[in-house]
Amino acid sequence: MRGILLAGGRGTRLYPATKVLSKQVLPVYDKPMIYYPLTTLMLAGIQEILVISTPQDLPVIRSLLGDGNHLGLKLSYEVQSMPNGIAEALIIGEQFLQREPSALVLGDNLHLMDRAREILGEAAKLQQGALLFAHQVPDPSRFGVVTFNQDEQVIDITEKPQQPLSDWAVTGLYFYDGSASERAKELSPSKRGELEITDLNRSYLSDSKGLLSVRKMSRSSMWMDLGTPDALHEAASHIARVQRLTGTKIGCIEEVALRQGFISADQLRSHAAGLESGEYSEYLSRLSTNA
Repeated sequence: MRGILLAGGRGTRLYPATKVLSKQVLPVYDKPMIYYPLTTLMLAGIQEILVISTPQDLPVIRSLLGDGNHLGLKLSYEVQSMPNGIAEALIIGEQFLQREPSALVLGDNLHLMDRAREILGEAAKLQQGALLFAHQVPDPSRFGVVTFNQDEQVIDITEKPQQPLSDWAVTGLYFYDGSASERAKELSPSKRGELEITDLNRSYLSDSKGLLSVRKMSRSSMWMDLGTPDALHEAASHIARVQRLTGTKIGCIEEVALRQGFISADQLRSHAAGLESGEYSEYLSRLSTNA
């Protein structure tokens, strides 16, 4: 399975912080925002990843992540010239995907799951259909909302409904089979001129084979759209608290690469030695010594 990390958008909800700086490199406590969705893909076992961003932001992101070799990844980059919708990422990435199954994650989404490695690794085995994740929220009208019947089967997905029929929001993490790019090309722009990811998901739902499934995230799991100042503050506070209590780091791309077997302890040690001295590089050095 291949991964797409969509780091697009103008970041208008975070203005003026995003006037000269990409939203995806803003700090969420002690790491750039983009580290968190990147680790989500890595925990699914995905090593070939396409990063899509704006013409202005892509050079900054490329400078931050490079080719991914130090993480045991193969990173590619493409431009989304205009904010034409999330589903356009599957069209931009068509050649990269080569009709293979894929996982698409949004660059401003934080997913903290119980048993993340197990759950995401299982999702990455998908060969047919689509698999989404849903999380209960207090304000579902802000999101795509999934409705279930009494048998927990998906019966509808609605984009930002004024009167939601459930409080289960679709998160910014999507697993698709090899038909996703073709399906995305068949979509028509919405009233706001975008190719809506909800319409792509509904194409799987309406398929006669019933190709859409949704997994509910547990109450102890956490999902946040990091596109607002309040969300950035809340996420940073949560991450800081957990890291102080556990002595570990959330969203540490180098640690995930080590735990997933993408790199060796020696490779991590060499990488840490090349970083500026500080708490982060010291943490990586300890990891490499204790691995």
